[in-house]
Amino acid sequence: MAIRKRILKRGTDWGYIFEGPRPVAGKRQLVAKWGFSTRKAAQEAEASRRVEERDRQEAAQLARSKPRPRTLGELLSEFLEEHAQRNLAPKTVERYREMVPYLSEDLRARPLGEITALDLNREWNRLRESGGHRRGGAVRPLSAKTVRNIAGLVSSAFGQGIFWGLCLANPARDSRPPRTKRKEHVPLSIEQQNLLLEGSGHWQLPTILETSAGTGARRGEVLALRWSDVHEESVFIGRSLSQAEGELVFKEPKNGKFREIAIAPALLKVLAAHRAKQSAFRKQFGGEYEAGFNLVFANHDGTPLRPNSISASVSNLRKKLKLPAGASLHTLRHTHATYLLAAGVELPVVSERLGHSNIYVTATVYAHAMKDGDREAVKKLEAFQNRAATRRKDVRQ
Repeated sequence: MAIRKRILKRGTDWGYIFEGPRPVAGKRQLVAKWGFSTRKAAQEAEASRRVEERDRQEAAQLARSKPRPRTLGELLSEFLEEHAQRNLAPKTVERYREMVPYLSEDLRARPLGEITALDLNREWNRLRESGGHRRGGAVRPLSAKTVRNIAGLVSSAFGQGIFWGLCLANPARDSRPPRTKRKEHVPLSIEQQNLLLEGSGHWQLPTILETSAGTGARRGEVLALRWSDVHEESVFIGRSLSQAEGELVFKEPKNGKFREIAIAPALLKVLAAHRAKQSAFRKQFGGEYEAGFNLVFANHDGTPLRPNSISASVSNLRKKLKLPAGASLHTLRHTHATYLLAAGVELPVVSERLGHSNIYVTATVYAHAMKDGDREAVKKLEAFQNRAATRRKDVRQ
């Protein structure tokens, strides 16, 4: 079909119609759209659409010309570029990229169909014994957790490879990466927490710590808080600030919902005092202040803080105060949850405050904090049985 006029008028509407680029196989497809109020608008839209169709055709040709992954290394590269980059969080992709070099060059160069569960088991053992990056010539073993994470990456890549039709089986599923011991999170004592909250001379780090301790929110959630999220008796939490490959990214909740949690009046006073300090910087920077984010915690000019830098500051403070090794900003979240459970707050309420997907996650992570509750349950059971025995005795008499 020959197209003589590309820009046409139908009734009161203008539109365009043209033959799209010729595909590798088959006939050309007509590209058309109507509903423009003027001829010029239709012409501009047609020009833009032609560019889109051309770019789509070039991308398709490039994809067809690109060789299919045949080795594990090539599959991992394809997995990161075509799947992970588009579907996973930037921080997750960054960690995946860091894991790939740990795998031996020999394994990465091996054809997909030749890799067996035995090959992977041998690789997990090698990584566990001496797979870490060498420092000063010394061999460094990897932790069981790190090896399991690497095994998870390989398994995900093979799974995607099956979906793409590149391989028939996932040998990682039949391999046996090392088991890890569940780490019991040790909360800070009240004295230790107070020492941490009062130990920094920074203008806003103490407020960050108090907000973490008072809400149980994650690091990224605290640093992504906006003043519009803070209300008279509660805060709305859900948005998160992450740092990956040097870039700062704000992430909205996947379900679009924020959780509202109550906060103590004392924390509200701390936040109000912090806002007054921040207002001084707003005036100082004037029009150069980055007010678009409206962040509760920000640099002097209003720009977002770097999460890794905040964690490093807390780590240095922990060392300075000689608090237990491993204590971090995230420890305040565990401490918050442990205190709530110890105080008898119901598990569903604690789970909601923490933003867990379900109460089973909360119960698993904080099983140690519910031991006192178990002892209390035994006491209540014993008291109930004693009361029942007393009533039976009175009836018999």
